[in-house]
Amino acid sequence: MQQQQRNDFPDPYAELRQMLVEHLRRRGIRDERVLAAMARLPRERFVHPSFVHRAYEDVALPLGFNQTISQPYTVAFMTSLLELEPGEKVLEIGTGSGYQAALLALMGAKVYTVERHWELYQRARRIFAELGLSIQTRFGDGSIGWAEHAPYDAIIVTAGAPQIPKPLLEQLAIGGRLVIPVGDLQSQVLVRVRRQSEQEYQYEEFGEFRFVPLVGKEGWQDVHSKPNPS
Repeated sequence: MQQQQRNDFPDPYAELRQMLVEHLRRRGIRDERVLAAMARLPRERFVHPSFVHRAYEDVALPLGFNQTISQPYTVAFMTSLLELEPGEKVLEIGTGSGYQAALLALMGAKVYTVERHWELYQRARRIFAELGLSIQTRFGDGSIGWAEHAPYDAIIVTAGAPQIPKPLLEQLAIGGRLVIPVGDLQSQVLVRVRRQSEQEYQYEEFGEFRFVPLVGKEGWQDVHSKPNPS
């Protein structure tokens, strides 16, 4: 990640980032690589300008377009469930603010991310470029995955699905992990899927969370606002 400030100027958010990391550690996050990456990643760059002063609170914040930047604990917990190794190929469904994809990139993953809201897609691409992050982006329906670059060592879905989309299962490598919230529009259960073989998958559940809906062909059909790149 490119340095964004001169060395003779302090980072005004460094202490807040470290305080957030310590808070997450107290909440039970044990993956030190996740915590180290969060200690480096400037969350203030990813939140809506109206909420910069709240960038390091452990809460979800509005992005516009009925979307949110996820609560830091949720990001850390889901990322930990991926059990990533450096160099692994990861597909993210729902770029949103770009924060989750940037975190994965800082951890050494080869990141592919899909977003259906044109404005969020463009904004995230700009932030990735400003931070010098090499992340492959796509505008479109994330519920069908990104077959051209499959298989993936890990897939993370940052929106709640009514069921696990079949294309995502098919795009997972043998030994790969898929983390996805599944449920209704009010709440979801976080599920981790491990692909054991061509036809065999192992499923684990990790408690209730609440996400914006995964809208698309393999997700919820009712859309709050249709993306328009024109």
